Amino acid sequence: MSRDERPLEADLTGSRVPAALVSGELELLGLLPNSSNYTFLARATAGDEQVLAVYKPRRGEMPLWDFPEGTLCQREVAAYVVARELGWPNVPPTVLREGPEGVGSTQLFIEFDASQHYFTLEGTHADAFRKVALFDVVVNNADRKGGHCLLGSDGTIWVIDHGVCFSDDPKLRTVIWEYAGEPIPPGLLEDVRSFRERLPGEDLRSELGAPLLARPRALNSRRYTVGAGLRPWHRRR
Repeated sequence: MSRDERPLEADLTGSRVPAALVSGELELLGLLPNSSNYTFLARATAGDEQVLAVYKPRRGEMPLWDFPEGTLCQREVAAYVVARELGWPNVPPTVLREGPEGVGSTQLFIEFDASQHYFTLEGTHADAFRKVALFDVVVNNADRKGGHCLLGSDGTIWVIDHGVCFSDDPKLRTVIWEYAGEPIPPGLLEDVRSFRERLPGEDLRSELGAPLLARPRALNSRRYTVGAGLRPWHRRR
């Protein structure tokens, strides 16, 4: 079995990644509506543990002219690893694993308020969305929609849908422009610098895989201004 067909053992010793998500039996409950690719709601079961998950099989990915075919699921997982290492924003635990429709990303399903999205939440959760804005620059997110920002049942802001991150070319496309031109808060900048310093570590590089390592300039945090338009590496004067 190839490396990308084995579960990414990301933080499996902690409480954030349920064992059922990693290796439990996946039961497909149905297709999720309004998805660009085949996206299933699934139930993952391992012994007495049972969780809901969002399963995106590689074979259900629609071809894109600007991303290599069959890599979106890996990018979903790499985005979770980056968020985990930075400590923000809140990306649901995501692993790459075998499922009923083949290898795909499998993400913990988050209960959320379907009436809420970025445009209803930004005014009361600005600090959380500043982190999202910087994260999108770091991972070169080409598709940050308002509906990708969820209000969890416990009041936590979560962000999802990171299949088109880590392009070799600048592709930042986002609805989050409220913080354009702001200097990065020192604490967040230090988090990015710390992550960049840890990146050469063999374990972390193995987890991230080709999608992130193909564009190391994305980690040059000294060139970032949060939300700096379509030129995310522009140096603020």
